[in-house]
Amino acid sequence: MTDHMKKTLSSDMGAEKQPKNKKGRLFILSAPSGAGKTTLCMAVRQHFPDFAYSISYTTRLPRSGENDGQDYHFISKEEFQAGIQNNRWVEWAVVHEHFYGTSSQWIKDTLTTGKNVLMDIDVQGARQIVARFPDSITIFVMPPAFEELERRLMSRDSDDPDTITVRLKNARTEIAQKDEYNHVLVNDNLDEAIIELISLFNGYITGKKDQ
Repeated sequence: MTDHMKKTLSSDMGAEKQPKNKKGRLFILSAPSGAGKTTLCMAVRQHFPDFAYSISYTTRLPRSGENDGQDYHFISKEEFQAGIQNNRWVEWAVVHEHFYGTSSQWIKDTLTTGKNVLMDIDVQGARQIVARFPDSITIFVMPPAFEELERRLMSRDSDDPDTITVRLKNARTEIAQKDEYNHVLVNDNLDEAIIELISLFNGYITGKKDQ
């Protein structure tokens, strides 16, 4: 984040406060791999440190450096499957033979306290969440062009060609569903995209977007 951008955010948005005694808002960010969603989420969390960030539950084992309750909530397959039967998960999926899900009760409890919640989740998961929480504010992050998305994925130098092909195929499917979202943000210039996103969040937090 550049010094100019920090000054812009500070002068334009620093004094904005959420009205007291107001239920929190649920913000959902989705994007194809390589669109910059993770970086944008980090910027939002830095600007709004009081935001609650959803931590998923998973049945896979912790990787090196991961901590229970900080990176994921690590639970058994039996507990997760019982949660499916008990409608515990607002969304869930199986990825590489492991279960991943988000607690519906945690979202409800957190919003009731007045805290805003930020979720970084795929299109399928976002659709499930909106079905349960229809007041969610959904934002889809787009690359400026599909060719730019391909360039970003290839420049990562962390995926093999087959993996990149799969990511690009999935990206086309996800981008085709962008109109399901309340807002579409094109991440052409990162600094400008951060300013636009934080301004958007701020409008909902202060109630101006609801007027």
